Amino acid sequence: MKKALVTAGVLSPAVLLFAAATVAKAPKEPLGLLPITWPKDNPYSAEKVELGKVLYFDKRLSADGTVSCATCHDPKFAFTDGAPTSTGINGQKGGRSAPTVINRAWSNAQFWDGRAASLEAQALGPVQNPIEMGNSLNNMVKTLNGIAGYKPLFTKAFGDGEATAARVAMAIATFERTVVSGNAPYDKWKAGQATAMSPAAIRGYKVFQKAECDACHEGQSFTSNMYTNIGVGLDKPNPDLGRYVVTKNDADWGAFKTPTLREIEHTGPYMHDGSMKTLEEVVDYYDKGGTPNKNLDTHIKKRNLSAGEKSDLVAFMKALSGTGWRGIAAPTSFPQ
Repeated sequence: MKKALVTAGVLSPAVLLFAAATVAKAPKEPLGLLPITWPKDNPYSAEKVELGKVLYFDKRLSADGTVSCATCHDPKFAFTDGAPTSTGINGQKGGRSAPTVINRAWSNAQFWDGRAASLEAQALGPVQNPIEMGNSLNNMVKTLNGIAGYKPLFTKAFGDGEATAARVAMAIATFERTVVSGNAPYDKWKAGQATAMSPAAIRGYKVFQKAECDACHEGQSFTSNMYTNIGVGLDKPNPDLGRYVVTKNDADWGAFKTPTLREIEHTGPYMHDGSMKTLEEVVDYYDKGGTPNKNLDTHIKKRNLSAGEKSDLVAFMKALSGTGWRGIAAPTSFPQ
């Protein structure tokens, strides 16, 4: 089976047959999470996860070998980088905070502005971004095909040893879909373990509902995966207009994708620009009603929470930290 990929990221029949022959049952999701719906043209296989993990951590995908996917989405920081905005090739600073990879398997559109329609599309964006990895897809593919140690990994994953941009995207996306968080105290509490959450967290869950936080932070991953204007940064002279830059739809002016609250205590600083250092600061921001602007979401309004309610709300958010991703670490060696 040779040169199995065709253009535009579409899988040839040969690759589809290989994938169907090698697909295995994916690991069971932690408590509180629904089964992952794997793409028909990129089904789960352990071999793709293995390849994708190595590619995810390999800095040689960047133009000068200094930046990997994990540079900005590091397991040590719950798959973020712990910085307000990320640093790419040649020390260049981006304008947005790196969102976590955790539980992205349950979202199609990716990035703060949703400009990538899938994890596969997202995976190749940073490679080509001049201030992130600063490479071209052709150069990345040439580099990978020049590393003999990658050929067995691509063969196991795709049937032959050829590296292509689409295969890189599929492998990285497959790995990323295994980066999940569930089995948190909240999940155990919902499953009937009455003492799994602290009394403060239980009270905080009620505050979460009272303050309508669940209007946007809903479902198993505590995100609608939709776009909301909460006013952050819109009082600046030249604000980031978020989703509007992609769609040019006035309804999207100043709106950004609602992030997951899973592992939120580990993914600060917060907001699309990393402007808030603590969860307490985030709660205060919402409690005051955000930053007024022409497109502020109707759910963003003064709440007048007490100090105790605010503290309980933070306790609840911390009860959303779980398991599933914690054992993931960088490979100890890379193909040569």
